[in-house]
Amino acid sequence: MKKNLLAIAVGAALASPMMMPGAALADGPTVYGKVNLSLENVEDQIGAGNTQTDAQWQLDSNASRLGVKGDFDLDVGGLKAFYKAEFEIHPDDGIEASGADTDQVIDQRDIYGGVEGAFGAIQAGYFDSPLKDAQMDVDQFNDLDGDIKNILAGENRYSNQVMYSTPKLADMITLNASFIPGEGDDQDGDGQAEDGLADATSISIVLEKDIFYAGVARDTDVEDELLTDETGTSPTLDITRLVAGVNPGDFELGALYQVAEEAEGDGEETSYLLSGAFNIDRVKLKAQYGLTEGDQSEDELNLMAVGADYKLSKASKIYTYYSLVTLEPNMANAEDMDTTIRRAFFVGVSIA
Repeated sequence: MKKNLLAIAVGAALASPMMMPGAALADGPTVYGKVNLSLENVEDQIGAGNTQTDAQWQLDSNASRLGVKGDFDLDVGGLKAFYKAEFEIHPDDGIEASGADTDQVIDQRDIYGGVEGAFGAIQAGYFDSPLKDAQMDVDQFNDLDGDIKNILAGENRYSNQVMYSTPKLADMITLNASFIPGEGDDQDGDGQAEDGLADATSISIVLEKDIFYAGVARDTDVEDELLTDETGTSPTLDITRLVAGVNPGDFELGALYQVAEEAEGDGEETSYLLSGAFNIDRVKLKAQYGLTEGDQSEDELNLMAVGADYKLSKASKIYTYYSLVTLEPNMANAEDMDTTIRRAFFVGVSIA
């Protein structure tokens, strides 16, 4: 079925010789895409004895995608309908090479539809939670090995989600609130089926004004797990996230603070992230550092990434970067017990 969907999407794009990626047909949808490939030298180390795999070269696809989106006016009350269907593609292997769904040609990303008007917007489907979106421009290495998802809970895209977004208030503030019905599943592991309208929720308040942005977000009873303080007793989390940043053009600074707690257990972890970049003509020099600490385990998960982008066009670039993710267990002689999870050097290109 997914192969057929991809064939239909590609066929629609090729059927019109006037259509280019990212360009819209008159009164029709926009077909768009991105190929993000990197040549990587990767080294993994596992265990206190620094047992490690040999460093190896590999070609990876980083959230390459193909999608269709659009909107159109309705005949009632000045309303407008909108939709989006986006799929991840794998130009490196041709199929999904790891994870639960191996051998898939495409994977589902954001797929939703909705209605907007003077009241704001309502959408439903499968898409990023308001808490995930509240990261805004803080993550300088999104979709790469330096991505903040390597040390933060809450970087999730949920199915069966319904979200309301206000119009921009005072020309700078937007409230986003989504709910997820349990549909009879035992999401929190308490032995009882969840059958409510809002068994899980995600809410954010986002401020964007000139060069400044900030956000506060809260997830409750969402399906996720802690990275440093997992007890195995709770499949759901409550997460609070604070984000702030500034982007005057020549440079960028961002900061994130987060607390994630098990909804049905005692696990808790606190995360911090700082990021920055300098923009010099077509070159962007960037770096970020993040830390997640377990409350009970006292384990520390660290992320460090540095890199540079060279802009080829508005949406295309070549890049190089180095990333390091390490786990520091709370043990005797901890300095000798560090476990390097992943060390990587990348050279890549993103074309959109």
